[in-house]
Amino acid sequence: MAEVRSVRLEIGVETLGGVEIAEAAGADRIELCTALCAGGLTPSAALIEQALERTSHTRVQVLIRPRPGDFRYSATEVALMRADIEQARRLGAAGVVFGVLDENNHVDVPANTALIEAAADMDITFHRAFDVCADPYRDFEQLLELGCTRLLTSGRQPSVIDGASLIGKLVTRAGGEIDVMACGGLRADNAAEILERTGVRDLHAAVRSPVPGSTVEGAAVTFAEPGAPQGFDHFETDAAAVAALCDAVFPPGC
Repeated sequence: MAEVRSVRLEIGVETLGGVEIAEAAGADRIELCTALCAGGLTPSAALIEQALERTSHTRVQVLIRPRPGDFRYSATEVALMRADIEQARRLGAAGVVFGVLDENNHVDVPANTALIEAAADMDITFHRAFDVCADPYRDFEQLLELGCTRLLTSGRQPSVIDGASLIGKLVTRAGGEIDVMACGGLRADNAAEILERTGVRDLHAAVRSPVPGSTVEGAAVTFAEPGAPQGFDHFETDAAAVAALCDAVFPPGC
């Protein structure tokens, strides 16, 4: 009988191919979204449904983010987010991932409360809106009061290595009330260091590599994904890198 894992790994994916890679590698969860180049946006109902059909042990968490940019949403946008959450729940997703800030960039209690109510008994991950909130300590206390399942954060830094100190402090303060999940440049070669320096038991990574694109001689326009290197078209989940990360995180037999 396999040991119960002490560390849980979530992979951010935006395609059915990515779903299948994460499932095959043994990831605990996926964060399902589209447009990772923009930080991730809400996936379609069809993508959610197909992702659920392709997973048996990997839990599907659906990103709820209606547009790129900041996390100060209008009432209309919050209503759309609520409808997207209700749809994800009806389809059978295990959890949803969202975060709303108010006009002062603090956790928006009424808006997030409404979204939590829509999610009912689903997992609730407050995402990296936390990394741009006005006061990480005050706003973390608010997340504890809201009863979120977990927080996704890089420690308010571009790299989790640089944000490790704050993440460690949040883990200590959480005392098991919320799972703090570290992200931001996580790879197989630094996973052990991140676990040691932060004390987290949850890790998140969107491990992608660029894919070459077709070219048409004389074409004056391109629809290549933003950030793709010259000669490449878009990014896809990197199967080898995901497998290496799983091997680095999970001991043999898990």
